[in-house]
Amino acid sequence: MSASSSKKVIFAALAGNLLIAITKFIASAMTGSSAMLSEGIHSLVDTGNQFLLLYGLKRASRPADKYFPYGYGKEIYFWSFVVAILIFALGAGISLYEGYHHILHPSEMSNPIVNYIVLGLAIIFEGASLFVATKEFKASKGKLGYFEAISKGKDPSMFVVLFEDTAAMIGLFIALIGIFLAQITGNPIFDGIASMAIGVVLSITALWMAIETKGLLIGESATRSVVDSIHQMVDEIDEIECVNEVLTMHMGPDYVLVNVSADFKEGITSNEVEDSIAVLDRNIKHQFPNVKRVFIEAESKAHFASQVEAMKGEPIH
Repeated sequence: MSASSSKKVIFAALAGNLLIAITKFIASAMTGSSAMLSEGIHSLVDTGNQFLLLYGLKRASRPADKYFPYGYGKEIYFWSFVVAILIFALGAGISLYEGYHHILHPSEMSNPIVNYIVLGLAIIFEGASLFVATKEFKASKGKLGYFEAISKGKDPSMFVVLFEDTAAMIGLFIALIGIFLAQITGNPIFDGIASMAIGVVLSITALWMAIETKGLLIGESATRSVVDSIHQMVDEIDEIECVNEVLTMHMGPDYVLVNVSADFKEGITSNEVEDSIAVLDRNIKHQFPNVKRVFIEAESKAHFASQVEAMKGEPIH
């Protein structure tokens, strides 16, 4: 997924969330609805998150320098993780507290029609944002299923917005149901229950986002298909006897680092080794444009095996 596509999704979500947050807070002040206040906080947190993602994309696009020779691509992973924390701490935390407080100290809603109008508009705005996010995500996932694509995705800015918009739509319908039940039963506790339910939805969303982002932040490998293809390309080089290992790591959504350990055939010249390495480097980068750096180690199979055994025997400190 290109940076321009990611920004398109984020800008769509930012515009929608900002308009929705303002209208929700106005409706909450007019009606005294706890669920509407939680939804306003939810939209405000989402708006702040879009700014953080845009900031992360900008920081991640900086070129490599002597301090960060592989670039700053992982910054987007860091800021996506921060977004997950904010959703949990602010969005979920405040919604749960507000709902609990409203259940203990219920108060009657006034002008519920205002809430219905605002929620209806919010569903339209949020639905438009979700449509853009889903369309771009479907284009990037190819033939993979949604859950598989999210698990294997390397651009968190894309699935973070998808998570946020999906959670927002669920929250809107929960608020709608809570306000409706509170109105027809005359019991304002349903409004507080809806607020707490929104907090639970946000908690689950934040946890899922944190889990998906953590692997990328630590150093996740390229997809299995990419690793297998590189392994096959190395194995097809005539000068190579066998492939010891193929290691990959995402340094950013569009930056993959590749390290290959290969046992070259006995008797070949240093020029032949250099030529085969050059061919392999060119072929890998041509087939996988996201691969920016390729390191190839000439290492005998026996020496590689001894190194692996030595690492297994090292004590853990």
